[in-house]
Amino acid sequence: MRPLIYALLLLSLPLLADSTAALSTNNAYVRQPMPGRTVTAGYFVLHNHSAQDVRLIGASSSAFSRAELHSHSHKDGMMRMEQVDEIIIVSGGNVELAPGGLHLMLFEPVATLEIGQTVPMQLHFADGQQLTLAMPVVAMPKR
Repeated sequence: MRPLIYALLLLSLPLLADSTAALSTNNAYVRQPMPGRTVTAGYFVLHNHSAQDVRLIGASSSAFSRAELHSHSHKDGMMRMEQVDEIIIVSGGNVELAPGGLHLMLFEPVATLEIGQTVPMQLHFADGQQLTLAMPVVAMPKR
């Protein structure tokens, strides 16, 4: 009887494991807002190591009043920014949130953001998973 119990426990371990281990990020950062502005952007690469597609449906942070998923698009020779409802990360794939493409729009920082400071960010997925990031604040690139 004891070997059967051990076998059942071993088989159930994957079900008890943190499902967010199937997701990872790298190159996460938030740009310091331009002087006088209350909006900025966040970027990262999200990796899906699981056997199923994953849908990122939102983000939140105690450092901002609001966070939204956004994308850039070109229409009629003009670059536009649009809010998106979800970002799909295919099984075994990754999605890059980067300047000029998909990104997080971050509204109204609750305090002044200093270069080198780290802000928390929670990513929310359609299946109820959440992934918490620590995103360093970096300077706006010079043009």
